[in-house]
Amino acid sequence: MVTLLLKKSYRHKDLKEVKFHDLWNSYGVFTTMRVIGKPAKILFFKEHIDNLFRSLKIYKINKKNIRQNILNLIKLNLSKKKKYDHLFRVAANHQMISISLRKRFKPKSNFILQLVNYKRIDPEYKNLKYKKILNFLNKMDTTKSDIALYKNNKILESGTSNLLFIKKNKIYSPINSFYKGTTLKFFTKKLKKIIKKNIFINSLNEYDEIIIIGSGKGVVSVNSIDKPYWKRKNLKNYRILLKIYKKEISNCSIYK
Repeated sequence: MVTLLLKKSYRHKDLKEVKFHDLWNSYGVFTTMRVIGKPAKILFFKEHIDNLFRSLKIYKINKKNIRQNILNLIKLNLSKKKKYDHLFRVAANHQMISISLRKRFKPKSNFILQLVNYKRIDPEYKNLKYKKILNFLNKMDTTKSDIALYKNNKILESGTSNLLFIKKNKIYSPINSFYKGTTLKFFTKKLKKIIKKNIFINSLNEYDEIIIIGSGKGVVSVNSIDKPYWKRKNLKNYRILLKIYKKEISNCSIYK
């Protein structure tokens, strides 16, 4: 289970703090941002906020001043004295805004994926319908493993992040039915050579590398998948992507 270092909920109408609710499985949306350093930097902050408010509008959670209220709550709850490598989550439904903070743990080098036959509800959005996924993740050491969701033999995304597949130095991403996260969008712009393709389970052995990218995981090379058996062949493209990602962290501006 995740240990939350900060957890607060505020009702929309007056921003009064109320009993904390994580809002999982309610009708709403969320985003998770990586907070780094002292003073705090938030990686891809504008992109996270823009994605969040696009989703809030689609889900018709368009409360008065909600954008400014969320920005104020982030600023209120980030300390100027603390050194961060944490994950800051903002969630909202029709009743309230909930925020939480947890320590980010670095994924291990022998990271594995477990295939799960499931497609998220309304997968193009970072919605809160995560009950089934959380049931899997709560039983795992998420520094060592994650689930990879698939449907109709097509791999979609991990339980927490996006997936990239490398074959002969070409980078592939699934076509649809998954959430395109801020880290994926960053690499799509940076590399300009990610090919959209259906990734079928029975074709996994064609791929040399599988790379997880996301706010919490960062950039992670998958070592293996048990069923069907797949084993990493090299780390070439992982090292390239990791170098690009680390440079973006070093260039990230201080949150104000």
